[in-house]
Amino acid sequence: MGDATGRDAVAAVWRIESARIVGALARYTGDFALAEDLAQEALAEALVSWPRDGVPRQPAGWLLTTGRRRAVDAFRRRSALDERYAALARDLGEGGALSRGGHPREEDDVLWDPDQIDDDVLALIFTSCHPVLSREARVALTLRVVGGLTSDEIARAFLVPTATVQARITRAKKTLAAARVPFAVPPAAERAERLGTVLSVVYLVFTEGSSATTGDRLLRLDLAGEAQRLARVLARLVPDDPEVHSLLALLELTAARFPARTGADGEPVLLEHQDRRRWDRSAVERGRAALARAERAGRGLGYYGLQAAIAECHAVAPSVEATDWARIVLLYEALGRLAPSPVVDLNRAVAVSMAHGPAVALSIVDELAGTAALAGSHLLPSVRGELLARLGRPDEAREEFALAVARCGNERERGLLARKIDAL
Repeated sequence: MGDATGRDAVAAVWRIESARIVGALARYTGDFALAEDLAQEALAEALVSWPRDGVPRQPAGWLLTTGRRRAVDAFRRRSALDERYAALARDLGEGGALSRGGHPREEDDVLWDPDQIDDDVLALIFTSCHPVLSREARVALTLRVVGGLTSDEIARAFLVPTATVQARITRAKKTLAAARVPFAVPPAAERAERLGTVLSVVYLVFTEGSSATTGDRLLRLDLAGEAQRLARVLARLVPDDPEVHSLLALLELTAARFPARTGADGEPVLLEHQDRRRWDRSAVERGRAALARAERAGRGLGYYGLQAAIAECHAVAPSVEATDWARIVLLYEALGRLAPSPVVDLNRAVAVSMAHGPAVALSIVDELAGTAALAGSHLLPSVRGELLARLGRPDEAREEFALAVARCGNERERGLLARKIDAL
C-alpha cells in the first residue's frame, strides 16, 4: 500500500470514528483530556503503521486498542498501580491482548457495543459543550473531539492562527479538569438545559459555514457539512427531542439552497435570481421529514422549529413571487416573541417588504436604526439600502450601501453590495 493511500485511509476512518474512539477512551480512563491525547497518539501511530503494514481489518478497533494500550502505559508511567490501572489491564487482557511487539493484532480489534457507543458519543458531545467553557472553546473542542477536525482545519475554517485554536483546546481541557466536569450524559433534570447549549454550538458552526463573516468565500461547505453531520448524530442519539429534529430540519432546508447561492465565479446569487432547479431536493425532503417529526411531538415549534418552518416556505415555493410571505411574517413575529433579537426583527422587515411593500418595512428598519442593537453590522444598512432603492430614493440608497460595504467583513458580500451601488 502506498503512503498516500494509507494516509487517506487513516483520515477517512478518523473522521468517521474519532468521536466513538475518544468517547470510549474517556469512559475507560475517566479522564476527558487524557482520552483526547491518547486518541491523538493512536492516530499518529496509525499514520506510520498503516501505510507500511496495510489497513487493519477493523480500523476503528485498531485505533481504540492502541489508545487503550497507551492508557495503560500512561498509568504505568505515573506508577498508578491502583484499581483503575488493574481494571484497564484486566480488560485489555480479556478483550484485546497485545502481540509480543506491543502492536495490536488483527484478532485484537475491539467489537463495538452499539448502545455503549451511543452513550459515549452523547457524553462526549455534552462534555465538549459544557457551559463552563467559553463559546469559542466549545466550538473548537466540539469540532476537534466530536467532528474529528485537526487544529489546522479548524483554524482555516474560522480564519484564526492554528496556535489560537490549539490554545483554546488546551485551555478548554484544563478548565474541564479544574471544574471536575464528569464524563457522562447529564441526568434528566439537567439534560434539557444542557442540550440547548449543544444545539447552539452546532447552529453556530453551521451559521458560519452558510454565511461566512470574513474571508473570500460566501460559503464554507466544510463547516456547514460538519454541522449537518453533528445534527444527524444528535437526532439519532436524542430521538425524542423535537428541537433536535427542528435544528436538523433547519440545516437541511438551508443547505438545500447552497448549490444555487453562488455562481460559477463564487459570487453570491440573490434569492430572486437563484435557479431553483439547482436546489437539492433530497435535502429539502429530509428537512421536511425532520420538521414533521418535530411537529408530531405536539409541543409547538421552538426557536429552531420556527426558523425551519420559514426555510420550508422558501423550499416549497416555485418562485419568490409565489412564496407565502404572509406566513413567513407570522412565523418571524412568533420567533421574535419567543427569542427577541434585532436580527429577527430585521428579517421580519424583509418579509414585510415582500408581503406589504417597502414603505411599511422601512418604518421597522428605521426603528431598529434608532437603537444601538445592530451598530457596526452591515446587515441593517444593506436592508435599508434595498428598501430605499425600491422606493425610488437612489441617493439615500447609495449612502446605505456604501456604509454596508465599509462594515462588511466578507469579500464576496462586499462585491455584491458594490455592484448594487453601481446599478443605482
